Amino acid sequence: MLEISVIVVGMLEENCYLARNKETGVCVLVDPGDEAERLIQIMKDLEVKPEAILLTHGHFDHVGAVPGLIREYNGLPVYAYSEELPLLKRSNESRYMMGSSISLEDVKYLDDGAELTLAGEKWKLIHTPGHSIGSCCYYVESYKVLFAGDTLFAGSCGRTDLPTGDMRAIVNSIQNILMKLPDDTMVLPGHGPETTIGVERRTNFIMKM
Repeated sequence: MLEISVIVVGMLEENCYLARNKETGVCVLVDPGDEAERLIQIMKDLEVKPEAILLTHGHFDHVGAVPGLIREYNGLPVYAYSEELPLLKRSNESRYMMGSSISLEDVKYLDDGAELTLAGEKWKLIHTPGHSIGSCCYYVESYKVLFAGDTLFAGSCGRTDLPTGDMRAIVNSIQNILMKLPDDTMVLPGHGPETTIGVERRTNFIMKM
């Protein structure tokens, strides 16, 4: 059984998700953006071990805890969409936004539609460019859950004025890719409250563009 918890981290209040299989004691971390020591302690308290890290994109507020987690859990695989490689390699915009540098070298890059079996469930990568060229979401169909990163928010979408962002692309990603999912799909965004595809289909301003 998969149990999903949200852990809000960092000064930008990014949603890191911990999805754990209560039977096996393994978990998946989606977008661990900051506070590595806190995340490690939470996993120790829950008596779970991470099986993988999934990144929806390479912005600093979504990847900041990765180096610390890799040091703690040697060999822990990190996955991202293939087109996000340049952004992750050059430490992304954190250089000028936060005065810090985060570079991830040992990321495993996946293609659109790739599927991974993690924590006993099948996770599907969906490429959703717009917030960045390599932005993606992860869909767990068995639980009707979408980890949306900064593509789709409750009532809005991610910003597109950072490097490789594209407003037309994010509109297309939401209207023509994510809105094909069932209405009762739970959307877990990178910032802010959860929502559903059905609610966003009716209320999100992107649907009027």
